[in-house]
Amino acid sequence: MKKLIKRIFIVLFALAVIGAVFGKDSGGSTSSRSQSTVKESAAKEEKTPEPVKTAEPEKTPEPKDDVPKEYRNALKKAQSYSDMMYMSETGIYEQLTSEYGEGFSAEAAQYAIDNLDADYKKNALKKAESYSSLMNMSKESIRDQLTSEYGEKFTAEEAQYAVDNLDADYNYNALQKAKSYQDTMSMSKSAIYDQLVSSYGEKFTAEEAQYAVDHLDD
Repeated sequence: MKKLIKRIFIVLFALAVIGAVFGKDSGGSTSSRSQSTVKESAAKEEKTPEPVKTAEPEKTPEPKDDVPKEYRNALKKAQSYSDMMYMSETGIYEQLTSEYGEGFSAEAAQYAIDNLDADYKKNALKKAESYSSLMNMSKESIRDQLTSEYGEKFTAEEAQYAVDNLDADYNYNALQKAKSYQDTMSMSKSAIYDQLVSSYGEKFTAEEAQYAVDHLDD
């Protein structure tokens, strides 16, 4: 009987030891799972920061058109004088301010000149073409007319550009002038020649004048 009790006691003791061992492993596993769950929960609770919206830069308001109407009108007039009449800068300014012209103020006229889109060399060339084709002028007469304060008032540089790029037949121009003197003034060939080459007359070259008198009777 005593042996039986002793065996039962040994079995119970063994069972107790085994239970303690497995209970420890189970508790550790549970603790580990619990810690993992807490970490996952904490990670879920952490919110992803939303991107910060930067304020859009304020648009600079477009400047209002505060140019006086008189100034704008002067500019329109100046543009038409350049585009249609091929005038020089000085010629346009004086026309704008003249009491016999447009009568604009000096300030309005200067604004127009400063803001005018014009190619004065091209304008000088256009004027030179008209003097050659309509008035049969010599090269030097055209240059003088372009720069004269009583004429077109282009700069010397603009006038030089014009005569350098002008497609003109000065022999033909001299002949037309010679015929005009012969028909309207009944001048002799010698007098016509002198008039053609004179610095106070037509200012053709000697060769151009000689061509003209040689072909008067053609």
